[in-house]
Amino acid sequence: MFPLKDENPTETFPYFTLLLIATNAAVWYWVQGAGMDFQVLMASVCELGAIPAEITGEATPLPPGVPDPCPGEGLGWLALLTSMFLHGGWLHLIGNMWFLWIFGNNIEDSMGHLRFLVFYLLTGLAAAGVHIVSEPGSQLPMVGASGAISGIMGAYLVLYPRVRVHTLFIIIILIRVIPLPAWLLLGYWLLIQVLLGTAAPAAGGGVAFWAHVGGFVAGVLLVKPFENRQLVAAKRAKRKLERREIRGGGWL
Repeated sequence: MFPLKDENPTETFPYFTLLLIATNAAVWYWVQGAGMDFQVLMASVCELGAIPAEITGEATPLPPGVPDPCPGEGLGWLALLTSMFLHGGWLHLIGNMWFLWIFGNNIEDSMGHLRFLVFYLLTGLAAAGVHIVSEPGSQLPMVGASGAISGIMGAYLVLYPRVRVHTLFIIIILIRVIPLPAWLLLGYWLLIQVLLGTAAPAAGGGVAFWAHVGGFVAGVLLVKPFENRQLVAAKRAKRKLERREIRGGGWL
């Protein structure tokens, strides 16, 4: 299931959502070489990615014959922040930025611009922290904005659980776009992260599933302190009015 758009128009311009997307794209191009040079890509991941063992000082010994993926020293604790703006490939970047746009603009619209930015960074840090707790001795660097974006998705679930999200289904040769309530789509996504995280490392494939879960839970817990109640109430009132117009045969 892949979300295409939601039925939740914004009231304000999403300055920081677009700024975050632009920043991630700029880092991918200028710092990581757009993935065109593998050595440049790996150097950026090792130097700026969050390596649990480097932070905890409890490295799990590597199997015989397996080289250290990042033999140099990284940034330590500061990497918890820088890792949020790095990605491992084009699909990783595009997928994250798409989810950030679909759900982020409405959360920014519900918090105000600066609150949204602080919320984004805090949930990203929480996601990285959960990953470190789940794999304290890992010597693999963690990169990606998905932890912070998971926090945005958790906030969306709390604020707008009934909003319909047009979702792409691809089952072998069957392709359909079906509007689903946000609670169903986001709940399904969270369940998948928990199941795959539990199955790791056998099915992990290097994906930090528990970081996704940690970011999502942080978003659920932090959204209420960060929401602007007036903005949220205005959005909900507008949506109710639009639904009444549609039921009454009015125009939208």
